[in-house]
Amino acid sequence: MEITQLDQAGLDLIKQFEGCILHPYLDQVGIPTIGYGQTYYPATGKKVTMQDPPITQKQADDMFLVMLKPYELAVYSTTRDDITQNNFNALVSLTYNIGTAGFKTSTVRRLVNESIADERLEAAFLMWKKAGGKVIPGLINRRKKEYRVYIS
Repeated sequence: MEITQLDQAGLDLIKQFEGCILHPYLDQVGIPTIGYGQTYYPATGKKVTMQDPPITQKQADDMFLVMLKPYELAVYSTTRDDITQNNFNALVSLTYNIGTAGFKTSTVRRLVNESIADERLEAAFLMWKKAGGKVIPGLINRRKKEYRVYIS
């Protein structure tokens, strides 16, 4: 059966990495962000600004579930049909962080579709360790964890 959405472990994985902040803040590269790493509001498409009011936990959770759909679709529609739930969870976590365009053109996706899950795939995950042109230790840790989830 083809996997098309995250399970609870996948949701928890992304939430753990992203954290949830209920008021606008600047992310690591200075972009106004709110909730679980949202830079815009899904209902309106309006970008988050530092002047926006805080949101509730329910609003953050609801926005997160809506925001996930294009990332799940990007993984589902561009990877082979026999990936496992853990594979899917790891790939959606990566895609949520690097964007759908980044994922679709990534070495990670190519290797997944070639059924390669060895050190080459781990290295491909680790290629995505920069934000704003700088290596971010937190991204290295995230990529290592995503790879571990992928191969588990």
